[in-house]
Amino acid sequence: MKIDLTDTTSSKINSGLIEARRSIGAGAVGMVLNLVIVTDEGSAYDALKAAGEASREHPSRILAVISRPGRSPRARAEARLDAEIRVGSDAGTGETVLLRLHGELAAQAQSVVLPLLLPDAPVVVWWPENAPENPAKDPLGALAQRRITDAVSAESPVEQLATRAATYSPGDTDLAWTRITPWRSMLAAALDQRHARVESAVVEGESYNPSAELLALWLASRLKVKVDRVVTEGPGLTAVRLRTAGGDVTLDRNDGLLAKLSMPDQPDRMVALKRRETSELIAEELRRLDPDDIYATSVRYGLEKLHRSGSRSSGSEVVEAPDDADPVKLPPAHPVASPTRTKATPKAATPKAAAKSGAKSGDGQKPSGS
Repeated sequence: MKIDLTDTTSSKINSGLIEARRSIGAGAVGMVLNLVIVTDEGSAYDALKAAGEASREHPSRILAVISRPGRSPRARAEARLDAEIRVGSDAGTGETVLLRLHGELAAQAQSVVLPLLLPDAPVVVWWPENAPENPAKDPLGALAQRRITDAVSAESPVEQLATRAATYSPGDTDLAWTRITPWRSMLAAALDQRHARVESAVVEGESYNPSAELLALWLASRLKVKVDRVVTEGPGLTAVRLRTAGGDVTLDRNDGLLAKLSMPDQPDRMVALKRRETSELIAEELRRLDPDDIYATSVRYGLEKLHRSGSRSSGSEVVEAPDDADPVKLPPAHPVASPTRTKATPKAATPKAAAKSGAKSGDGQKPSGS
């Protein structure tokens, strides 16, 4: 069921939601959280589709905030709120409200959203594109327990990670980090089977791939070893090699679907490691809303080493840890405790791949993930 409201108010939207639920015979509210999507007209369809699919696992009240400040002085001076209410089969298992904020109202989105939030339910804010520099200090971000950004949508995805590190607040996360959950799970499980000291590591993937950078930083921060970042043609992340005295532990994926896990003295195994849809990434982020301490440690670790230069096809970058640091065991894919962050003094960096351009590649190929 759909209800269109033109030049309306938050009070009338709430009344419309109650009327729509009664019309389809669902008087009770069964949503478990509020998901606020801050987007534009161009990205609204894909974002709402992903959120709707994720709501099958997490029934939510989805509020899509679309700002339309206007181009002419007259349009910018106008303040109007238009809304579209969707319930029932048109909104997955929850409720969806599209809020189009015209003119001066576009700068006051929080005053429109606040009366529409379900009481006593967590609030998650997601920016599919054009995330603010500091999500926690954004007026809408300040309402949320969880704030989701996506570095691949930035003009310079790798530089965006440095911004995320500098402005991190508990509750922040990024879909570039969510994309590497299966990789982290497989690598942690592999080292559980082989109790050997990791001497160094290599992460291979496309240039301008923030997920590959985060995976390299995660390995460096947890294992306290040198991690080489090698640029390949992709798609996305292509391989991780953990070097030990008894041989390499390798997770190699060339086609974006299946990966080969190779370990010394064991037969090779094929494992499913497909690039995931945005809906799967959002559903994963909504499963737990507590601060992700492992992400915080990884994104903050050694980002000053992420300078790039040289050829796109042959360059590499190195993330290093102190020589006197002891290696530690990899944690599970989801954080269970706040790790201790070790500040490293960077050694001489090797030439790094790719010039700074606005290219979006690798995991930026939506809707797939790493």
